[in-house]
Amino acid sequence: MAKALTTSDFESVVSGSDKPVLVDFWAPWCGPCRALGPTIDQISQEMADRLDVYKCNVDEEPDLATKFRIVSIPTLILFKGGKPVHTIVGGMPKPALVAELESNL
Repeated sequence: MAKALTTSDFESVVSGSDKPVLVDFWAPWCGPCRALGPTIDQISQEMADRLDVYKCNVDEEPDLATKFRIVSIPTLILFKGGKPVHTIVGGMPKPALVAELESNL
């Protein structure tokens, strides 16, 4: 299950991780976000040895949404060494999402 990410723990979680970190920027009122949620949770379990996965509720953490210029949700950002290296906007089928993550890990 993907863990919640807040502004206060962002630096320690994302910059402090030895593994790449995937952050799902979402909101509970967003249909595509809710549809993608179970896929994100599956990926967090299936790729746990190579990737840390977090969810950031943009309504509860507007500063993070602003910092990363989130204008459309769901938006997934893959971080390596604390820096964003790949962004995916919108939902997609799990095989396509896994393939895109694999090619950027």
